[in-house]
Amino acid sequence: MRYTTLRVTERGVALRSLHRRRLGAGDGWRREVFEAFLRNAAPGTYAVWLDAQGLGWRPREGSLLNEGTPVRLLVSPCADRHERFPKPRPPSAYDAVRAPGVATLLTSADGGEMLESCVAAVLGWDGARFLHPPDDRPRVWSIAETAVRENLPVRAVPLLVAAELSLVLINAVKGPCQVALPGRPPMPQDALDRLARLFADLTE
Repeated sequence: MRYTTLRVTERGVALRSLHRRRLGAGDGWRREVFEAFLRNAAPGTYAVWLDAQGLGWRPREGSLLNEGTPVRLLVSPCADRHERFPKPRPPSAYDAVRAPGVATLLTSADGGEMLESCVAAVLGWDGARFLHPPDDRPRVWSIAETAVRENLPVRAVPLLVAAELSLVLINAVKGPCQVALPGRPPMPQDALDRLARLFADLTE
């Protein structure tokens, strides 16, 4: 079963083509049922899944991310893996590391690297390029991260907990989101604007 969470707006669906890719709905009957669902969906956030039996969906509340949300660090529940993996459908190991009003940043087993958050990818900024963890780090295969990697200058580098790089969280529902990261400079507005424009350009 393939699973995604998407946001329908009056303008369309943010990262629509990447949601199709995640669901394996690029052509044939899978694409037909996915597009039929979107044509009839009212604006809002939805969990959507697709398997051999067809497409299922349910309404969801918006993203758990909010600007300025405080953060905490926890070891990733998937820290023993060695690759990116498909977004799991709830219930999943991520349920145990989510808490209302807090953005949980998930680390490597030794606590030295940030891998993702409980509901989003983590990106850094080096002044010229967005930074993402190397692909052998365990984390969900984020379509928001994929959109950035396919359209903007990027570099793969470990996102060290002890470093002072600007960071931003990003997912397909919220887009880019600045959270409260003590000791780190905020991501520059021009970098955030690039991400916002990308999401607008990929809404269809």
